[in-house]
Amino acid sequence: MDTPADKTVLENGIRILTKKMPHTRSVSMGVWVCVGARDENMDESGLSHFIEHMIFKGTRKRNAFQIAKEFDAIGGHTNAFTTMENTCYHAKVMDTHTETMVDILSDIFLNSVFDPREIERERPVILQEIGMIEDSPDEYVHVLSGRNLWGDNPLGRSILGRPENIVRFDTEIIKQFFHRLYQPDRIVISVAGNIDHASFIDRVGPAFESIRPGNGFPDRITPEGRSLVDLNYRKLEQVHICLSARGLSISDQRRYTFSLLNTILGGNMSSRLFQEIREKRGLAYAVYSFISAHVDTGMFGVYLGVDPKRAGETTELVLNEIRKLKNKKVDSSELKGAKEYTKGSLLLSSESTDNQMVRTAQNEIHFGRDIPLQHVLEKVESVTRDQILELAQYLFQSDQMVLTMLGPVNEKKVFEDILYH
Repeated sequence: MDTPADKTVLENGIRILTKKMPHTRSVSMGVWVCVGARDENMDESGLSHFIEHMIFKGTRKRNAFQIAKEFDAIGGHTNAFTTMENTCYHAKVMDTHTETMVDILSDIFLNSVFDPREIERERPVILQEIGMIEDSPDEYVHVLSGRNLWGDNPLGRSILGRPENIVRFDTEIIKQFFHRLYQPDRIVISVAGNIDHASFIDRVGPAFESIRPGNGFPDRITPEGRSLVDLNYRKLEQVHICLSARGLSISDQRRYTFSLLNTILGGNMSSRLFQEIREKRGLAYAVYSFISAHVDTGMFGVYLGVDPKRAGETTELVLNEIRKLKNKKVDSSELKGAKEYTKGSLLLSSESTDNQMVRTAQNEIHFGRDIPLQHVLEKVESVTRDQILELAQYLFQSDQMVLTMLGPVNEKKVFEDILYH
């Protein structure tokens, strides 16, 4: 069901992992760098994301159009993403085009020129992306919530960066950051699909061995977390609400319990929040809970958008459901349903080369080893009702939660009374 990943470490420290899926006809490859928004100082905020854009804008032998055209010509898909702690450049092609994919991804990662003309073309695109988030209240409230929970820590900043930084980033600034932080011991290459490990190493090894170690990496500081109510007035049809609290780190032993707790509270359509707030009362179209995990800490959150007149009532309902989790064990059938939902999601996603590529990389980054899917399924199955109760009591303290609202609201005292009641 789940073959172990093969691993090779190059002399410079770059780790290469392949997950063979012989029944598939596709290959997914990701070049991961353990560098993200939390590794930037205030003046660098947005650089990781800027580099993510610029990687596809030309190398010494391909311009931006040629990169796009060559991927399209083989029916491939390529993209990239930046998180707080990682940046990933990835692609997916038919197995017959693996060599071409490897050649293009290696070229853009190793030989990008960061042409000043391309930087000037891309700068307004990134500024528009920032503006798009700010114009999307259901997304922007998450930015505000992170800022409120983590304060001045880099985890509290937007991954996209600050506009005042974006307008001054140039070739020199980008290259200095790239060469200083894109260090070989922070690079993981992950591949999943119909691939042979030895052949893949022969293809990528010589090129990536050329990367030399950098001059040290900035320390990541763990934030303390805060508690407050923050109302951001804006003329909108809805009030967008985000209730957040400190969660668990990505490697915490309680992560399986945390995942099931999230599913029970607001992780699917049969969850308590979805049923109570949307199905029974019709107060919101969108309502869900979520987890954001980092190497040393994490966030738990609940999001919903409601009629401004019902914001107080709905916030009370969310907090009531959280209190129920703290005060009474979940029903056995409810826990069983959450387990089956989680195991089903894991098994279904395991059939995707993209998901296996991501899972293989993240296991290596966070645990330094391959973790069999069967082991994860057994851990999920072993979670008890007592563990759910204990974790809810540990996480959900009213004096350690942040309530962020975006929309036509200004009665701060009312919502402070609701949160701290």
